[in-house]
Amino acid sequence: MNILQPPGWPRPKGYANGISASGRMVFTAGVIGWDEREMLVSHRLDHQFAQALKNVVAILAEGGARPEHIVRMTIYVTTIKEYLPLRDELVPIWKSIMGSHYPAITLVEVTRLLERSAKVEIEATAVVEE
Repeated sequence: MNILQPPGWPRPKGYANGISASGRMVFTAGVIGWDEREMLVSHRLDHQFAQALKNVVAILAEGGARPEHIVRMTIYVTTIKEYLPLRDELVPIWKSIMGSHYPAITLVEVTRLLERSAKVEIEATAVVEE
């Protein structure tokens, strides 16, 4: 896996501009902050974000992948207004679950998610070297 960083560009904070990798691909989609009983862990965005990341990691593990194999991630939030003030608080949550690995990430605000009370949904693509 190689991080793609054009010369002269400032290094992004909390994500990578691009990544190249080859190997077996593992995908997740529609991952929200609920537990194994499909109950949301909280109505707070930071708690749902943590649980959604844990769920992504658990799903990837079933496919033989770990957080450091993630090459791209899309994070959908229902309100940027709620996300922005929490950015600094989400860093230690990220590091405790994902370590120091920062894939290519897109953050998108959406009107709502399928699960009405969900505030965040994550999809990820991992590449495991063969």
